[in-house]
Amino acid sequence: MTVIDSDLLSSLPLTTIDQVIFFKRDELTTDLICCDVVIGDQRWTFHEELAGWDLLISHLQLLPSFREDWFSEVTQRPFTACETVAFTRHRTGS
Repeated sequence: MTVIDSDLLSSLPLTTIDQVIFFKRDELTTDLICCDVVIGDQRWTFHEELAGWDLLISHLQLLPSFREDWFSEVTQRPFTACETVAFTRHRTGS
């Protein structure tokens, strides 16, 4: 995947997203901010260098109780793993 666009975002309806996790990958001289979007047993992985990253973030921020402080949490300490769960859907019943 090289682009995040409206077609891709339509594959990630907010009502089906179970979890959003942000983390960093150490790229030797820089950190790459990444995001996993979990829907059921499927995991979509994105990173900040993809065209349309801002569209993805704007889309995910519409989730209820989405952590607006995810960026500062993930970037707190350079070159260390800082996984931050920005959203988890709490399902009721079975």
